[in-house]
Amino acid sequence: MAMNRNTVFKYKTIKGPLHKLPAMLKLFFLLPLSGFCMSLSQPLLGAGILTAVITASLCGFTLREQLTDLKPAVFYAAIMYGLSVFSNLLENFNFMPIRELAAAVFIPRSDFIRTALSLALVVQLSALLFRTTSSVEIREDLNAIERFIRKCFTRLPLLGKRISIYPHFAENITLFLSFIPEIFASWSSINLAWRARGGRHGFAWIKTLCFVLISISFEKAALKAKALEVRGRIY
Repeated sequence: MAMNRNTVFKYKTIKGPLHKLPAMLKLFFLLPLSGFCMSLSQPLLGAGILTAVITASLCGFTLREQLTDLKPAVFYAAIMYGLSVFSNLLENFNFMPIRELAAAVFIPRSDFIRTALSLALVVQLSALLFRTTSSVEIREDLNAIERFIRKCFTRLPLLGKRISIYPHFAENITLFLSFIPEIFASWSSINLAWRARGGRHGFAWIKTLCFVLISISFEKAALKAKALEVRGRIY
C-alpha cells in the first residue's frame, strides 16, 4: 500500500532547534504545556498558535506539513461546531422569529471559539513533539529513567530482590506514544488507496475506511504486543 508523504505527526529528519533537545526534556515541557494551554484566553491562544507556527518553521516544517498536522483539529472542530449549532437551535427555537433564528443558530458560541483555538494549539504542540522526536529517542530516554528508578528500588531491604530492572512501564508508554502517529499514517495510506480507486468522500467513505483503520490498528497493536513479550522473555 502506498504511503502518503503528507502524514500527520510524521517524524522529520531535518535537524532543527527542537531536534537537538533531549526527548525527555521535550516530553516534560510540551505535555504539561498542552494542559496549561487549555486554560488560556482567546488572545493568548492566538499568540500561542502564532508562536507554534514560527517555531515549526524554524524547525524546517513547511506550511503544507503544518496544515496537514491540523487535520485532526479541523475534524473535531467541525463536530463541535455542529453541536454548537444544534444547541443554539434548541435554546432559541421557541423564542426567536424564523428569520432571526436562521442567522443566530449558525453564529458560533464564544466557548466554541476558545475550545477550537485550544485544540489547534494542543495539536501544534503535539506535532512539534512527534515531528522532532523519533520513537527510538523516546524509548531510550524513558527506559533510562525507569532503569535508574528501579535500580534505586533494588537497594531497598526485603523488596529490593523482587524488583526487576527491566523497564516495563516505559515500554508501554513508548508503545502508546509511538502508536499515535502510526494511526494517522495508516489513515493516510488507506485514504490514498480509496481515492486512487475513484472513491468519493461521503458516508460510504467514513463507514468503509473506519472499519479498515480499526482492523489495521488492532493488527499492528497485536504485533507490537507480541514483540514486547518476546523482548521481555529475552531480558
